Amino acid sequence: MLSAIAGILNLNDEYSSRETIVQMMKVLQKYPADEANIWRGDWLSMGCHAQWVTPESINEGLPRYDANRELLITADAIIDNRKQLCDQLEIDYSARKTITDSELILAAYIKWGRSAPLHLIGDYAFVIWDKRRHQLFGARDLLGRRTLYYHHSSTSFSFCTVINPLFAVPGIHKKLNESWFAEFLAIPMMFDTVDVHSTVYEDIKQLPPAHSFTVVKGVVTIEQYDEVEVTSPKLKLRSNGDYVDAFREVFQIAVQSKLRTHRQVGVRLSGGLDSGAVASFAAKSLLRQGKVLHAFSYTPAANFEDWTPRRLIANETPYIQAAARHIGNIEENYLDFEGRNAINEMDTMLELMEGPYKFFENSFWLTGMLERSQEQDVGVMLNGSRGNYTISWGDPIDYYARLLRTFRWANVFQELNHYTRVMRAGKSDVIPIIVKQAYAHLIRSALAKRKTDIPLVIHPDFAARTKVMEKLKSHYVGLTAYVPDEVTARNNQFQRFSASNHIGTSTTKLSLPYAVSERDPTSDPRVIRFCLSLPHEQYIQNGIDRSLIRRSTEGYLPDMVRMNIHARGVQGADWIYRMLPDWGDFRDQLHKLCQDSNASYYLNVPQIKQSLEKLGTKPKLEYAFDHNARLLMRSLIAYRFLQQIS
Repeated sequence: MLSAIAGILNLNDEYSSRETIVQMMKVLQKYPADEANIWRGDWLSMGCHAQWVTPESINEGLPRYDANRELLITADAIIDNRKQLCDQLEIDYSARKTITDSELILAAYIKWGRSAPLHLIGDYAFVIWDKRRHQLFGARDLLGRRTLYYHHSSTSFSFCTVINPLFAVPGIHKKLNESWFAEFLAIPMMFDTVDVHSTVYEDIKQLPPAHSFTVVKGVVTIEQYDEVEVTSPKLKLRSNGDYVDAFREVFQIAVQSKLRTHRQVGVRLSGGLDSGAVASFAAKSLLRQGKVLHAFSYTPAANFEDWTPRRLIANETPYIQAAARHIGNIEENYLDFEGRNAINEMDTMLELMEGPYKFFENSFWLTGMLERSQEQDVGVMLNGSRGNYTISWGDPIDYYARLLRTFRWANVFQELNHYTRVMRAGKSDVIPIIVKQAYAHLIRSALAKRKTDIPLVIHPDFAARTKVMEKLKSHYVGLTAYVPDEVTARNNQFQRFSASNHIGTSTTKLSLPYAVSERDPTSDPRVIRFCLSLPHEQYIQNGIDRSLIRRSTEGYLPDMVRMNIHARGVQGADWIYRMLPDWGDFRDQLHKLCQDSNASYYLNVPQIKQSLEKLGTKPKLEYAFDHNARLLMRSLIAYRFLQQIS
């Protein structure tokens, strides 16, 4: 069951939570629910705004109180390793099909206490009140797929899946957290901040991925309970075929565990390998259940003329069609969302996200797909959003550079022969690139000190006041010319919580309004750990990148998709084209921003004016990936947010 949970714990006799929880739950009424319940006690009140996704969650009745053990739980959770847990917890076989995920979490807590999250795989956030210990305990899953916000004062500790209900708690105000906002504005990359404990509001904190909290006698303790280990010993199998078999087994388990719903199953299907692999494994399983897989695919606007280079594919329809028809058991939905664009969806997105956001290029079609899936009674929407770092990871140039750097000359030249033949490239063109990459580490320290030419949204004075650049200088966030190698980039994805936190925040906040659970098998901890354990040569073989997934989907995907090595799909290439009818209004709003003293306190108005001048009154479509165009959109999103909270 994926839901919105809320609660408040009294920390002294001067405060009562009984009426506050009612007000918090009223704020959640804007989201659809199958059931909404409140449990109220003398010291603690909890609520659950429930959306029944899994068969076991129907009529689950959260919050749930176990009177015998004096334990109370509320949960926003789908647990994926149910069989393993049932075995470990010695659950009676007659109860295994009907036991709810929250009951499994509670049983895990009874057996392992605060170590319980170590044994749970899935998307979850939960809170347990242990009356005997007078202890409140909560946790968020390893990859942070579900969110949990909280506030702590001398009178109470309150929590919620989303932010706005917390403003119903006396003493909590919508005061801008300038430190968070400075990071958001200063970081050119897609994620929000490196500080995953804070939020855009000063009074509200966030529980990071892979963390738990404990509240005892008014003292709040935040602990990291697990991590994704990126330096684990490499798996050694006898043959390529053994690696393929092992991958298929792990991936099938991950996909299968995410199909558990009493409703329909959907997938965001592009023309690439990641979503194609997810769809192909899912469709076969659903066929055995007598269900069809509903595929939702974005297509550019009807009259859009593709300006992108030949190596990029703006309209992936031919590849999607080939994949869907090869896989079978798929109902195709091609959606161009005529008339919708990044600017006319901005206020909706600000409301859904409860703050500023950066993924404006695809915001309107992400919500559009969820709307359409809701109409088709889809309860689970699959995707492969982290596949580039797990199942389809592997950059040939970086791999060859590592071989060269470790003096594996024979391997380099053998692979180079394959690569130049496959890519139809000359060795004289490729070798200098490999050599440069092999010894790039010698100049990376210098590059880490050299600033990029990316224009910044943040006003220099605001950056200086908050000392944000000093805070960010030890992190790779796109502010310098330093670019990590592929191994480091992949490790950063899972060692640092900022990427997971960014994905989990959007996943949770976009799922609730449509009662659709977004599940990503490529982000399953079992898949991540398996992929990190593989030797690098499993990802690059015979001159072909992403070799593991290409070999593993033989028979699952058509060769048109599986062996497409010369072109990749690109999203958002038409966002400026879509905005042309509203470009005049867009410019007017930015001119208004430039005249607003409140905006100029935070935003880089001189740079906004320069960027406006560059794009002009009728921008070129190829400015879709221009830094100036992105700066203008992000500036307006930040400005609209400032207007809302003021």
